[in-house]
Amino acid sequence: MTTGEETSQYRVWNALNSEEEIDQFQLLEQKIDKLITTIKSLKTERESLNEKLQIQEEKLTDLTREVEGLKSGRDKARQRIVSLLEKIEQIEG
Repeated sequence: MTTGEETSQYRVWNALNSEEEIDQFQLLEQKIDKLITTIKSLKTERESLNEKLQIQEEKLTDLTREVEGLKSGRDKARQRIVSLLEKIEQIEG
């Protein structure tokens, strides 16, 4: 090979390598952009799920209080019924 041909081939090879590097950088940039988008999406989803969780925990707390209130009311009603039955037995006895 002559020096002119070697220089020409070297330029072609360098041009191909440069294009490949640019393609690789573009590919890397696309992957990073996609990753950033995914991370933003996941953060938004996490915030939404945390809000939903907080709402559900508040509902659970309210329902737990309501159940406790109903149990207390039931126990008071039971005590009154027992008391009334005892009074009825005293009248009959």
